[in-house]
Amino acid sequence: MNDPGPANIPTERSNRPRTNVRWPKAEHPDGTGPAHGARSTHNTPLTYGTCAPYDETAACAAGPQDGSTPATTDHHGLDAHTSPAAADARGAALRPSGTPASASARERADKLWARLCRAARQHGPVLALYGAMKLIGFCVFMYLLDSSGDFRRKNPRFGGGAHVWDVLATWDGWWYQQIAAHGYHPELVPIPGATGLITLEGNSAAFFPLYPALMRLVSSCTGLGLLGAGLVVSIAASFVAALAVYAVTARISGRRAGLAAAGLWAVWPGSGMEWSGYSESLYIALAAWACYAVMRRNWLTAGLLTCAAGLTRPTATALIAALTVAALVDLLRDRRAVHRWGDIPALDGTARRDAVLRPLTAVVIAPVGLAGYLGWVGHRMGDYGGYFELQDGAWAHSFDYGRHTLKVFSSLMVGHFDYLYAYPYEDAIGAATVLLALIILPLLFWLRPPVVLTVYTLLTMALVLGSQQIFGNVSRYLLPAFPLLIPCATAMRRLSTPVLCSVLTIAALASGSYAGYVLFEVGIP
Repeated sequence: MNDPGPANIPTERSNRPRTNVRWPKAEHPDGTGPAHGARSTHNTPLTYGTCAPYDETAACAAGPQDGSTPATTDHHGLDAHTSPAAADARGAALRPSGTPASASARERADKLWARLCRAARQHGPVLALYGAMKLIGFCVFMYLLDSSGDFRRKNPRFGGGAHVWDVLATWDGWWYQQIAAHGYHPELVPIPGATGLITLEGNSAAFFPLYPALMRLVSSCTGLGLLGAGLVVSIAASFVAALAVYAVTARISGRRAGLAAAGLWAVWPGSGMEWSGYSESLYIALAAWACYAVMRRNWLTAGLLTCAAGLTRPTATALIAALTVAALVDLLRDRRAVHRWGDIPALDGTARRDAVLRPLTAVVIAPVGLAGYLGWVGHRMGDYGGYFELQDGAWAHSFDYGRHTLKVFSSLMVGHFDYLYAYPYEDAIGAATVLLALIILPLLFWLRPPVVLTVYTLLTMALVLGSQQIFGNVSRYLLPAFPLLIPCATAMRRLSTPVLCSVLTIAALASGSYAGYVLFEVGIP
């Protein structure tokens, strides 16, 4: 019997480096000891793409005695790792009958736990910072509501209620609860004898369906009332949105800037709507992750998220346009690269087709939600422009190319409040928010963000500033323009953690007043 010492090193005919190829130990059929050939003792020449011959049947029959997966060799004769699925299958084949089958399951569980730990280390500080800042502002908001007590004298539908938390689901929140409880009844009902701006009765068809649908689903699954279910949806979506704001910013300016952006989003002037019975948090979560998916070129994911955003708010028009422009730019860039460098497609030709079909599919999917809802409302009303008639006639909301915004600014400068829906305190905060956004916008362009963020931000601001609506709500309407936070977060990334937390805490204390109390009690959110 040969000496069972170290195996000789197999060599190739070419000048490739020598490598040790270890084969599984085999035993005699009678189990008396190592069999001849348990380790290679022959200087067997190897050719490229082949390895030293061995008895496959004997190796598989022997296998490792500890249930682990044996080392394999790649097509160069070098040690290589198999894929998890192949390792599990081969381990099951080589495992003796007495070895427990749960070893591979424990390995998968360990890997899953390691991934969860990495995710917690990466995203835990983001969620903690956002939650802390938002909780500070929310507590200030609730304290101011309770101290003033004005909500107790108001109609529960218009900013009132028996408890402070009832205020969170008034105004638009009341409509969402009605939709969740009773569904839609789209119609255009004229107000008898009305000749002013408001000529139609308000109707639930003005509010998009995804948020009330989730309210009803959560209420059915948890037993909560519609108010509690709506708050659960909004709060959960706000944390998802904070992660998306972090991810987008971190991809441009680093993780430290992403952390600052998540904190800033918690104290933006319109952030009081994030933990309320409104659809802002849900829409921003969908829009921000859709932008991130476009940045990663995950086109189908971006298309589906944009479609869902179109079922949440009409301002998804900006997101649909941004995705379309980004897809066309990507196709054009790819076409130029092919002309310049030449195309090397996969053997089956699928790589080239996917590079074209996936962006185009996203462009087709993206507007389905928005167009589908508007088409359904128009069909039920008997007028395919019925949604816009309802917005104009029942709420005096229409696109006027910025005439109303210009009148508000010109009136505020001279101390006049003779424009539509004048609320001096709320309008002053709205005007300051608009000026801040206009200052930040060139700084965003200076960072050269991806085209999807540029188009999305510009169109969101154009839709907000170009519409006739309650101007005091402009801080809320600009909340979806989250890329405006990126320049500020980029500048704040140099701050130490204590200084960053201190600055955000002061802003959170103020946001409880201007982002919560002012919107819900001083004006109309």
